Amino acid sequence: MDEVSKQLLYDIRDRIPAQPGQLERFDYEYQRQGVAKLFVFFETFRGQRHVKVTDTCTRLDWVKAMREPSDEIHPEAEKIIVVLDKLNKHTLAPFYLTFEPDEARRLVKRFEFHFTPKHGSWLNMAEIELSVLSRQCLNRRIPDEQTLSREVQAWV
Repeated sequence: MDEVSKQLLYDIRDRIPAQPGQLERFDYEYQRQGVAKLFVFFETFRGQRHVKVTDTCTRLDWVKAMREPSDEIHPEAEKIIVVLDKLNKHTLAPFYLTFEPDEARRLVKRFEFHFTPKHGSWLNMAEIELSVLSRQCLNRRIPDEQTLSREVQAWV
């Protein structure tokens, strides 16, 4: 599991479409529309990815994103092993701050967290997925969260 921010940018002037012998042209000027957050879950052995787009990146957003693999993607699993980076919000406390104690305990029991080493150079599969997503889908101006969600789901 990993997360990344995407700046939302709106073209102020219309683009000039590509024509034979001429690339598409666009103005350097844009209007900033805020930032969206993408939570990426990559299942190495199944070769599947899941991406959740949110407008903020709080502990609450992270916990809600973690609920999806548990309840929607793998409701039948006894234990879900999650490899993630060691951010201050990647702890068990947000589960108990967000949900009722019984629900928080149920979710916490379903996850087994493994954190990437602080100075390790090991390959983070979710970061590779994010890199591919960025190059294939997000390497242009995207004006709003709805467009971003639609484009990301098409890529997935």
